[in-house]
Amino acid sequence: MKKRSYSAKTVLSTVVVVAFIIVIGIVCLSFLFPTGKIHYSGSLDKNKTNVIAIATTTLIVQASTTPVFVVTHIAPPETVRAAYYTSWAAGTPSFQKEMFSLVQGTDLNSLVIDVKDYSGRVSFLTDDSQIKSIGSAQDRIPDIEHVIDRLHKEGIYVIGRVAVFQDPFIVKVHPEWAIHDEAGKIWKDKGGAYWVDPDSKDMWKYISDIAEQAYAVGFDEINFDYVRFPSDGITNAVFDKSASTTKESVITNFFSYLHDTLSSKNIPISADIFGQVTSDKGDMGIGQHFENVLPYFDYVDPMVYPSHYITNFLGYVKPAEHPYPIVRSELNQAEARSLKASTQTIVTASTTASTTTSITKVLYKPAVIRPWLQAFDLGAIYTPAMVHAQIQATADAGADGWLLWNAGSVYNREFVSPFLASTTSKY
Repeated sequence: MKKRSYSAKTVLSTVVVVAFIIVIGIVCLSFLFPTGKIHYSGSLDKNKTNVIAIATTTLIVQASTTPVFVVTHIAPPETVRAAYYTSWAAGTPSFQKEMFSLVQGTDLNSLVIDVKDYSGRVSFLTDDSQIKSIGSAQDRIPDIEHVIDRLHKEGIYVIGRVAVFQDPFIVKVHPEWAIHDEAGKIWKDKGGAYWVDPDSKDMWKYISDIAEQAYAVGFDEINFDYVRFPSDGITNAVFDKSASTTKESVITNFFSYLHDTLSSKNIPISADIFGQVTSDKGDMGIGQHFENVLPYFDYVDPMVYPSHYITNFLGYVKPAEHPYPIVRSELNQAEARSLKASTQTIVTASTTASTTTSITKVLYKPAVIRPWLQAFDLGAIYTPAMVHAQIQATADAGADGWLLWNAGSVYNREFVSPFLASTTSKY
């Protein structure tokens, strides 16, 4: 047999080809099984990490994560100066733009935004089991935590308003909580509004749950409105749950419940009351007795809208046209009654001389009186000067701060622009 002969050149070529194949193989293997540890930025999530172990070689592949958003709160300003916005306005881009513009370069340092309004709907989505089962939550203010955070970064204190016992939504879900008429049907007032019986303990729990959820998303204070019995067309209303007691005791017990439930968790709370409650000596038939409100809230907010006072109040045929004296008179009484209710004077006689000693004992820390003021046209066209007259009356009466109400969330910027204070006003 004839032997093959290989030249040196052929052998060298073969060696080069084999070496090249080996190098390519090593490179490929290094991609498949890299050595060492590879770390990516962010915290390790054991549920999102894939680990491939080859002998002593480990590959850690970590999914990228975004920073966790942390809800914050800010302390209340020494003097709250706020304007009210509906949940729809706060969640609508065009209104939201105006809202952020209004707090820049003006006297405002706070806003009031609806958490639960007259419709009974909650303005943001929540995982709370009771609220979810009732179905009252709507996504009216998308990404609410970030909206509030933006306001906080502007230095704005954010108050969440909760309309309590007027609630047409909840009475359809829980008709047993409602006020009924003499025929056993769900009662409504002469304006067509539906109400929960204020002595419904289930409603109390529901309201406190809403308040806690509002605080959890960033609201700095929870403000309670419609904390009363209805006042219009109640002749055929039957209060099943509260029939064995007085309206005043029912509402006072509710105030106490809110205080015990929320203040114990360091959630600042406030209550809206009729403006006339500050001067009326009773409960006005709605359960709101001024002295009974004071011990349970950080702020008490009487709605001293001049347009809501009857003809010839304080001698004025049209009270709405005279905002300064109306607001000043009501707040003067509120401040005096608050001081008197929160202190007690003890007079002792000396045994060695015919003199007496007076000791003032503080019963509880007085609530801050912080009124709602009129920023809408009713009874008169409300100009910036008329709004300023109310603000001046508030300061002159010694009240701390104010809240402007306009149901449409539309404000003249001059309402909240700095103005020269005066002790007199033509209004």
